Amino acid sequence: MSQRATGIGVRSRLAAVAAVALGVCASPALAASLLARPEASVLAVLGTGVQARTHALAMPHVRPIREIRVAGRDAAKATALARELADELDVPVRASESFAAASRDADIVCATTAADEPVVRLAWLRPGVHVTSVGFSVTGREIDDDTVAAARLCVESRSAVLAPPPAGSNDVIEPIRRGVIGEDHIYAELGELILGRRPGRTSPDQITLYKSVGVAVQDAAAAALVLDAARSRGVGREIDL
Repeated sequence: MSQRATGIGVRSRLAAVAAVALGVCASPALAASLLARPEASVLAVLGTGVQARTHALAMPHVRPIREIRVAGRDAAKATALARELADELDVPVRASESFAAASRDADIVCATTAADEPVVRLAWLRPGVHVTSVGFSVTGREIDDDTVAAARLCVESRSAVLAPPPAGSNDVIEPIRRGVIGEDHIYAELGELILGRRPGRTSPDQITLYKSVGVAVQDAAAAALVLDAARSRGVGREIDL
């Protein structure tokens, strides 16, 4: 690689990370606009990383969020993220002492972890909650069996979520493998909801779950938007590889 190519540097790598993060949180925000109750106002964000932050910033654009709770395995990181979000958003944001405390009575729960053990459990959820799960772990899972079985389960792509390891989602594959649910428990793909081929929420007390594993076209689309914006503003420089 030429010296000119290596000039991509830290800024470009950060832009790429930001593009992927935006791409991953865009589909959950769209899913929430189709599945969460219209009056949903309390948001629980489980996790303290980049995806936690982008989900917290995205959800108020699709629902009237008036309270945000942040929970993580590291209390200091949860407190720091809550402070950052409070500075950026015109809603109260606080750190919760546990995943359970953040989830109780929340209208929307966004799980953004690499947990080995479920951080979303049906016993902690209120009727009518909408759950988004974007976390991935080769060995673990974010969502417990009871939640998956009780929820109207929607995904980006059936083939993507059911792909064999190291792809796919243990949150869906494991309950199927053990007979808790069948493949037909996957109610709809996001595109089916958008096109109206499948209705979204059908009752106020229905629990809805959107499992996102990310698909390459989303990352490409997000990166293209970043590139177009940079060109229109005259920011950055073209690099020959």
